[in-house]
Amino acid sequence: MKKTSFFLAIFIFCLSFGQINNIADGESLTFRIHYGILNAGSANLTARKTVYKGTPHLYVKGTGVTTGAVKTFFKVEDLYESYINISTELPSFYVRNVREGGYTQHYETTFNHSNNTLILTDKKNPANGSKVLKSVKGVQDMLSCFYYLRSKSAAELRIGTVISMNVWIDDEMFPFQLKVVGTENLKTKFGTINCLKITPSVQSGRVFKEKEGVTMWVSNDANHVPMLLKAELAVGSLKASIDDIKNVKYPLKFIK
Repeated sequence: MKKTSFFLAIFIFCLSFGQINNIADGESLTFRIHYGILNAGSANLTARKTVYKGTPHLYVKGTGVTTGAVKTFFKVEDLYESYINISTELPSFYVRNVREGGYTQHYETTFNHSNNTLILTDKKNPANGSKVLKSVKGVQDMLSCFYYLRSKSAAELRIGTVISMNVWIDDEMFPFQLKVVGTENLKTKFGTINCLKITPSVQSGRVFKEKEGVTMWVSNDANHVPMLLKAELAVGSLKASIDDIKNVKYPLKFIK
C-alpha cells in the first residue's frame, strides 16, 4: 500500500453490522471528520440494489473530501466503489480512485472467488496492463467488509467476540480483526443512543500509533449504523462522527 490517508482509515474502520438484506435501497450515511481540532472534511457511504453481470448485487459507493482550511493545503477527493454479491456477500468488482494532495491512484479489481484469484488493473498506468494474482477464500474489499460484517447476528456480536477477515486494499492483502469490548450510551447530534463498542486490531507503524489505536461505536440495534470513530494516528488524531442518516431500514432509537 503506497499511501494511506485518514479517509482510507475511515472506510476501513467505520464498520457496521446486520444482514445485507437489512440494508434499505438508497441508504446513505455521512460522517464529519476532524483531524485534531480542525474540521477536516466529510465521508459518505451510499448503498443501492442493482444487477451486476446478471446477478443481484449491492452497489456501494464511498466518497471522501477535505473541506475548509484543510482543503487549502491538502486537497482530497477519494472515490471507492464495490459491487457485492447479495447471495454470497462477497465482492465481485472493486474500485479505488483517489486524489490526495500530490498523490493519485486508480485501481480496479475483479474477484474470482471460485478459484481464489483476482484481476488487478492499474487505470492510472494503462501500459502496466492487468495482473492475475492469488487471493484467499472469503476475501473482502474495503467497502464490502462493512456489509460482510452486517451478516453477523446479535448473538454473534456478544461482548468478547473476535471477528477475523482478509481485506484487499490497493494491491495488497491485509489481515484484520475486530473485538466487541462492550456497550455504551453515546451522545450524538441526534441524541443519545446505545452502541456496541468495537476495537479493531490494525497494522501499527504506517498510520496508527498502536496496534489497537482505533475505537468505534455502532448502534446496538438491527441497523448497526457506525456512529463514531476515534483513532490515534502516527501523526495527530482523528475523529469521525455521524452527521447525516438517510433511508436506514429500521427506526433509530435516539434519546433526546
